[in-house]
Amino acid sequence: MDIALDTVSIVKAGQFLGAGISMGFGAIGAAVGEGFVGGYANCSIGRRVGMASPYTRTMLIGQAVAETSGIFALMVSVLLVFGDFSANGICAWTATMSAGICMGLGALGSGIGAGYPAQEALWGSARQPALGGQMTTSMLIGQAVCQTPAIFALVIAFMLMFKNCSGLDVWPYGASLIGAGIAMGFGAIGSGWGGGMAGGKACEGMARQPRLRSPLTTLMLVGQAVAQTPAIFALLVAIMLISIGPQKGTLLTSAAMLGAGISIGFGAIGSGMGNGVTAQGACEAISKESSTTKEMLTFMLVGQAVGQTPVIFALVVSLMLMFIKFQIPATIVGFCALLAAGISMGLAAIGSGYGNGDTAESACKAVASNPEGKSGILPLMLVGQAVGQTPAIFGLLVAFILMFGSYSGPATLPAAMAVLAAGISMGFGGIGPGVGNGITAAAACEAAGYRPEERGLLMRTMLVAQAVAQSTAIYALVIAFVLIFVV
Repeated sequence: MDIALDTVSIVKAGQFLGAGISMGFGAIGAAVGEGFVGGYANCSIGRRVGMASPYTRTMLIGQAVAETSGIFALMVSVLLVFGDFSANGICAWTATMSAGICMGLGALGSGIGAGYPAQEALWGSARQPALGGQMTTSMLIGQAVCQTPAIFALVIAFMLMFKNCSGLDVWPYGASLIGAGIAMGFGAIGSGWGGGMAGGKACEGMARQPRLRSPLTTLMLVGQAVAQTPAIFALLVAIMLISIGPQKGTLLTSAAMLGAGISIGFGAIGSGMGNGVTAQGACEAISKESSTTKEMLTFMLVGQAVGQTPVIFALVVSLMLMFIKFQIPATIVGFCALLAAGISMGLAAIGSGYGNGDTAESACKAVASNPEGKSGILPLMLVGQAVGQTPAIFGLLVAFILMFGSYSGPATLPAAMAVLAAGISMGFGGIGPGVGNGITAAAACEAAGYRPEERGLLMRTMLVAQAVAQSTAIYALVIAFVLIFVV
């Protein structure tokens, strides 16, 4: 059987694959978000049957905004199906496929996130019918910010599709283009989803306390803006991979570019969602205790700042992979080592980023429960978040060892799989402990809000519980070390 391998055929194959990925993944987020909206519309109509018509209109508006990310994915898919990008060179097959990855994954978080403000606006209107217009306005503001990561993904998808790759080697430049799609696609998920959670709680708070609409909107927008930072880091890396990606290089260069995209792409998920969860808690807190409005902004920002640490680790690893010339053999072992470095750091950052956000959310609500005890809740939050960073630090440590290791032995397949497995072990092995540590610290902060006089006991119990939860991350670290140094 003859298979055509000319440039036009190869690029077309990349386009079709990218189109399927874009629309397939892009349909998920919008549909889930619209489902949230539709469900709450029915609940609201059930509560106030006479308001069925305005609630239906609000539902359709909310669903239309949530649909935007899906429309972006559709737009990219149509361009990939019917366009002809073969004039951009054979490397365009990686660019077009990567565009589909970028837009498909990039639409996920924004689609789901846009559902939260709409569902809470509908339910708020059912509780406060006189605020219907205000709730719709607040809904649209919250949804608009949620769409930002999807717009970032659309921009990168366009850059990939229309990049002139003529005369460039498929490897390593093609790997750089694929890395860009992975970086922005995965990097958009957490920020879109997290921003939606913050917007939803703000709308819920406005229904509970209409007079707090202005401070809630401010808190929501500031919290959402910080939650966008991980997606902006991913955007930065993606642009660099496209614009200054290596035109020449070895097998190592290809692995480094892919690893860079994986590190920041996955690394942005946890911090994006975690920052959104923190803002969600802050909005809920001031709606219950308005006297804490001024302090809550500071408290939220401190919690979010610590929650940014894992994605910053991931950004550092991405930049190192892109710009450092590693002195390791250009073999399959070296290839797997650099790829594994990105996997280790990117995945391990997910748990710590989300766990830190969970802790800060409970701390914000604890301050609302006990405003006078905020000075005691802050150190409890910071200590809990610090311990929750440990899995991400382990991921960073393994990434450094993999990037700067000495691989002087035979370049066999088992040796290559050993270093790749080390990154997988520490990457996945860091997710659970990061989330678990965050849950433990969150409960300690919540308890401190009710029993401030027991902060010392709560601190000790939290640290003991976190130490035990940390053990599985240590197991993953030990196995990673064995795979790197012993096998």
